[in-house]
Amino acid sequence: MTDDVIENRSPSDLRTVISVDAMGGDRGAEAVVGGMALSAEINPEIRFIVHGDSARLEELIGKRAILSERCEIRHADSAIAMDEKPSHAMRNGKGSSMWGAIDSVRDGEATVAVSCGNTGALMAISMVRLRRAPGVNRPAIAILWPSDNPQNYNVMLDVGADIKADAPDLLKFALMGASYARNGLGVAIPRVGLLNVGTEEHKGRAELKEAHEMIAASSSQNDIVFVGFVEGGDIPSDRVDVIVTDGFTGNVALKTAEGTAKAIGRQLRAAFKRTLMSRLGALFAYSSMRQLREKIDPRRANGGVFLGLNGTVIKSHGSADATGVSAAIKLAFTLAQLGFADKIAARVASAVPHGDDVANAVRSENGE
Repeated sequence: MTDDVIENRSPSDLRTVISVDAMGGDRGAEAVVGGMALSAEINPEIRFIVHGDSARLEELIGKRAILSERCEIRHADSAIAMDEKPSHAMRNGKGSSMWGAIDSVRDGEATVAVSCGNTGALMAISMVRLRRAPGVNRPAIAILWPSDNPQNYNVMLDVGADIKADAPDLLKFALMGASYARNGLGVAIPRVGLLNVGTEEHKGRAELKEAHEMIAASSSQNDIVFVGFVEGGDIPSDRVDVIVTDGFTGNVALKTAEGTAKAIGRQLRAAFKRTLMSRLGALFAYSSMRQLREKIDPRRANGGVFLGLNGTVIKSHGSADATGVSAAIKLAFTLAQLGFADKIAARVASAVPHGDDVANAVRSENGE
């Protein structure tokens, strides 16, 4: 997301309210409030409902004049731990900062909720409090993946909401991902690819082959271009705008990419420090390396969007610093301004009858 997309708003768009779980994440409330302050400096329209330990939040927010009179603090007696099981969070999470942040969206007080907290718990609470949108069997988490496309990012989903997905689910993911690319990245007619072990149509599991046929049959009706199967190497490419997969595969790909990027960064730093000549080379390459670092910096594309719920929830990376939290809030603000939750629900709901017809036809052809 670029800042100018967020900044160029009319006066009538004031008071977009973001609900924030201030106690989730590895860095605690200080990083969350710091991210709120960074976003508030850029976007004077933002208002916050902040959930957490009121005494701690009053202390942190009181130190930042930019947040004065723009935050409503809601006390929460507890916070959900990062290693807490989703089932335990569901049984015991009422009254927590995460639960309160979701309920503010449920009650219509805020448009989007943002949390750095436990992903499984956040999805479980979001599903129970917000419910699934009509026509959605499994919600998905969509992320922005740095790419060679003009918009600098591709949309990838699911990256961990559910480890399973059948063919109708993958079709819904394709439609939701395309809506995200269209509304969030400005891609008029998104190109959608289905992640597989090869690009040949005969490859892959049965549900992937079925999903291939369903997405292809639905593409013209839904203003998307289906490019067919894509491989892992296509995820950051300019071949597609949206990559569709199940949550197991998507999460493995995401964590592998994060780990690889960190390893390459460590190796580059070590290589540039090895000799005097390498240090001189690093000095000459500084500008290019800085541009590359900014392009692939995960903090600047921080924020997985929970798609398929009756409300929008943004999951910030658990280890996000103030810059990362600010990026998640910027994304939340942009989607709120676009009325994204309503748009994506309408898109999926309108395609449900057609999608079911295609599924039945495909299964009939296959003798099921």
